[in-house]
Amino acid sequence: MRQGEVTGTGKWIGNPQGGVTAPEPLILPDPRTRFAATSARLRALCEGHPMQGWLRFMAAVAQAQQDAVASLDSLPTPDLGSVRQAVDARLPPLAADGHSRDLRWREALAVLLDRCAEASPGEAIPAEARAVVRSLRSRDAVAVERLADDFLSGGVEPADAGAALYVAAALQVYFTALAARLPAAELRLLPERGLCPCCGSTPVAGVVTASGPTPGTRYLHCSLCSTAWNHVRAMCVTCGKSGRVELIGIEGDTEAVKAEACGDCQTYAKMLYQAQDTNVDPVADDLASLGLDMLVAEAGWRRHAPNPLVLVG
Repeated sequence: MRQGEVTGTGKWIGNPQGGVTAPEPLILPDPRTRFAATSARLRALCEGHPMQGWLRFMAAVAQAQQDAVASLDSLPTPDLGSVRQAVDARLPPLAADGHSRDLRWREALAVLLDRCAEASPGEAIPAEARAVVRSLRSRDAVAVERLADDFLSGGVEPADAGAALYVAAALQVYFTALAARLPAAELRLLPERGLCPCCGSTPVAGVVTASGPTPGTRYLHCSLCSTAWNHVRAMCVTCGKSGRVELIGIEGDTEAVKAEACGDCQTYAKMLYQAQDTNVDPVADDLASLGLDMLVAEAGWRRHAPNPLVLVG
C-alpha cells in the first residue's frame, strides 16, 4: 500500500480479522451512521453531567443532522479530474475555503431546522434555540449563503453566533456527504499533517485505537467533513515537534480523554483512547470534556483548533 492510499469508505478503524499491518492512512466517513453515533454517545454521556441540559441539546442537534443526511442523496460524485488535480498539487479536493457549494446544502439546513423546530417544550431544544431557528428561517438565500461563508472563513459576528450553529451543523452534513463520495484510492495525506486531507479543516480530536492489527494508531478526525487520517503519536498536531509533548488529564476521570500539550508552541489537542472506553466519539467526547479545556487553558495552553459547534454556539 502506497502512503496516502485508502481501502474503503466508512470502515471502522482497525480490522479484528487481521490482514495488512500498516495503518490505513485515511478513512472516509459513513454519513449513514456518523451523526447518529454522536447523538447516541452524547445521550449516554449527559446522565449526571454538570452540563446535562446542553449536552441533551447537542444530542438533539446531532440527531437532526442525521435526519438531514437523506436530503443530500442526490449530490453528485466529485469530478475525478478535479480531485486528481488537487491531489497532485498537494491540496485538499474539497477545500473548505475555496469549494463552490452545491445549493442543495440548504436542503440539509431546512431539514435540520424543521427537526429542531418540531421539538416539543419538554424536549431537548430550549425555547431560545427554537427562536433562533425561526429567525434563521426568515433569512433569504443570500443572507444564509453569506453566513455560511462567514463560518467557513472564521468570521462569524457575535450577533450571528446562534444562527451560525445551525448553519455549521448543516455544512458538516454537506461536507461529510461529499467526502464519502470521494474516490478513495486517489487521495493522499497533506504535507501539513494536522489538516484534513479532504477539506483542509482542522481536527476536532484524535482517537487512539485499541483493536485491529495496529492497535495504538492515532487518527485525527476532521471537524467539518468527518474524515479520519493517521497522525504519528507524541508529535504535536500544531507544530509537528515531539520533544516537549505531554498528556494532561483530570484526576479521577476515566482516562479516556486527555489533552496532548506541546511545550514548544504552547498548544494542545484532545486525544481519546479506545483502550479506556471503546465507545469514545470524537465530537461527543470533546463536547462533554469542556472541563478539561478549562483546566489546560488556565495553565496557559491554547487549543490547537476549536470545535466549530462550540465556537459558534
